[in-house]
Amino acid sequence: MKEQQEQWTEIISSEHHWLDLKLREVWRYRDLIRLFVWRDFIAAYKQTLLGPLWHFINPLISTLIYTIIFGVIANIDMGGVPPFLFQLASVTFWGYFTRCFNTTQITFLGNAGIFGKVYFPRLTVPIAGILSSLIQLGIMLLIFFIAWSYYKFTGHNVKIEPLGLVMLPVLLLITSLMGMGLGAVVAALTTKYRDLNLFVSYGISLLMYASAVVYPIAAVPESFRNYVTINPISYLMEGFRYTFLGFGSLDTYGLIYGAGFSVVIFLIGIVAFNHTEKDFIDTV
Repeated sequence: MKEQQEQWTEIISSEHHWLDLKLREVWRYRDLIRLFVWRDFIAAYKQTLLGPLWHFINPLISTLIYTIIFGVIANIDMGGVPPFLFQLASVTFWGYFTRCFNTTQITFLGNAGIFGKVYFPRLTVPIAGILSSLIQLGIMLLIFFIAWSYYKFTGHNVKIEPLGLVMLPVLLLITSLMGMGLGAVVAALTTKYRDLNLFVSYGISLLMYASAVVYPIAAVPESFRNYVTINPISYLMEGFRYTFLGFGSLDTYGLIYGAGFSVVIFLIGIVAFNHTEKDFIDTV
């Protein structure tokens, strides 16, 4: 029996060390990741009336709403940056984080059909989702730079910080790890506790208001500022706005804190994800 087993080129088993992240196996399936990225991009707006235009419509509507509420009605000080441009930058970065989170947290429930028919590393699905989110981020940045150019050439005080551009890949990497890690934890939990899905959308909405997305940290009263800065996303948000608007800050402590949190939650999420994939098909 042992000699027969040694003839196999691939052995699929649910037995593995709990610290095994299976990253080598994921790398071997990198072609499948490319196919999933293409599938996600095509299927996102398939059979919709406006198709890819929804990439532009959704964030622009959100930006207009936040501009009216926080820039006009609440009249929050945004350091001389046009409220529309401030909110567009915030929506662009926050949208990337939420897409990283959402594409990961629906992995098991959204792909139960294919997972039950064929084996491949389940991590390929959320990784493909992260790459698809990067494509959508690129589309959003195109919209942002069109608006940025308009305000720049009409005399508004906006500028791109070179240091921020250098650190932008780091900001995106930290955000990706955080979104994927949190999403993996939720994905592992929702296979057993379906009602958790009912709270996820509300939780993300509340998290946005606690992450200095629609307002700058400088606008928060001193007595409440410490509560906002506990959230590592707030430092990433400030860094993104600093990069493209010249407003905000690129806090070294905040980046180290955010990077540390992201790595820890990513490792926890992947361990929970890999543990759940062994028997999730029996519970979904």
